[in-house]
Amino acid sequence: MNVEIRAYEENDLRYMIEIWNEVVREGNAFPQEKSLDSLTGKEFFDSQTYAAVAVYDKEICGLYILHPNNIGRCGHICNASYAVISGRRGLKIGEKLVLDSLIQGKRFGFKILQFNAVVAANISARCLYERLGFIRLGTIRKGFRLEDGRYEDICPYYKEL
Repeated sequence: MNVEIRAYEENDLRYMIEIWNEVVREGNAFPQEKSLDSLTGKEFFDSQTYAAVAVYDKEICGLYILHPNNIGRCGHICNASYAVISGRRGLKIGEKLVLDSLIQGKRFGFKILQFNAVVAANISARCLYERLGFIRLGTIRKGFRLEDGRYEDICPYYKEL
């Protein structure tokens, strides 16, 4: 499978917003509750340190965003979020996105990539992160509110770049 990961371009925004909103609506991975529209989506993706898309068979099927996780003395730590459209999950596109984010994080001068809130039930993401050398920091009980109102544990992870 030939997947190209590249910096996003303005004409990608419609697809990026669609993919992002699908994950937000699923309510089991991203903390955001509101969908993006064309205006808020452009502002959101433009505000990131870096945003990239995954292109497979001329179709944008995934994305990631990269930005500081904190400020000042902790500003060397970045954070990223990944999304793959539901019809293309399980094809290792997410892995390619994560690997590219490690390269870009280092390129932008970050020293650590940290995930604050990986939902414990997201086994595929957790297995991927652990296989790529991320270290799990523990468990925060009931740290994520699911779409149906129940609470799920979250697991923070980090990796030195």
